[in-house]
Amino acid sequence: MEPLVPLPLEALPELPPLALAVVGHVEMVSFVGVDHLPAAGEILHADDFCELPAGGGAVVAVQMARLTGERVPFFTALGDDALGRQAAEELEDLGLELHIAWRAAPTRRGITFIDAGGERTITVIGERLMPTAADGLPWERLAQTDGVFVTATDAAGLQQARRARVLAATPRVRLAALREAGVTLDALIGSANDPGEAYRPADLEPAPSLTIGTEAERGGVLVPGGRYAAVHRTGPVRDAYGAGDSFAAGITTALAAGWDLRQAISLGAHCGSACLDGRGPYACQLRLSRR
Repeated sequence: MEPLVPLPLEALPELPPLALAVVGHVEMVSFVGVDHLPAAGEILHADDFCELPAGGGAVVAVQMARLTGERVPFFTALGDDALGRQAAEELEDLGLELHIAWRAAPTRRGITFIDAGGERTITVIGERLMPTAADGLPWERLAQTDGVFVTATDAAGLQQARRARVLAATPRVRLAALREAGVTLDALIGSANDPGEAYRPADLEPAPSLTIGTEAERGGVLVPGGRYAAVHRTGPVRDAYGAGDSFAAGITTALAAGWDLRQAISLGAHCGSACLDGRGPYACQLRLSRR
């Protein structure tokens, strides 16, 4: 069977007004550009450096905001420290409506090396902080949404998110929490190459309606549906960080809009490809404007 080929952006319908939200985590990430990853004992000179609030939840939410032109509610948790306050301020500037559970714990950090080929290697420092259903957040808002994407919460938080018309998630939510929640996901989206996002058909009951395993430039696998191809690129990859999360944001947005599978894969693939063009996850994320 031939793989599903993404449609060009201009062939996609206009997005209707949508109410979207994200439930997930944030890390303050240091992005370090290097020629190659350091070998043992080696001292490298960095080409560039920046620090941004990132992590899967933040990247998905910002991409959704850029697709819709609306402030996207983001349910998250941050350490009640200077770094957490900085992350909150910068995420608001990126177009998010924040609902934060403040924790008496350090805000998680990350260090990402980006090599000359644009590949990223990530090291996280500290505990992943996540919002839970017990936090005093406006969870009732999720019942009024067209689509929600989840990167981190507990089982009861997943049950709150399931009140959305479309619910998608990453396996990094953790399969134990997904099993305990017992909800049906409209889409489970993760990397087919990352052991931390591994999923087998028997892992969840009920099974997700759609499972997507991404394989970078090789496209990926749909269950049901078979393979899909990546968007053809002519330029170099500047930074792979956030491409998978941007892809997931595009898929979730399209499913919430009621688009068919090919249209949804197409928007996701264009979002992922656009993210590859800039350093850091936000520099080149895809923006759509309503005609």
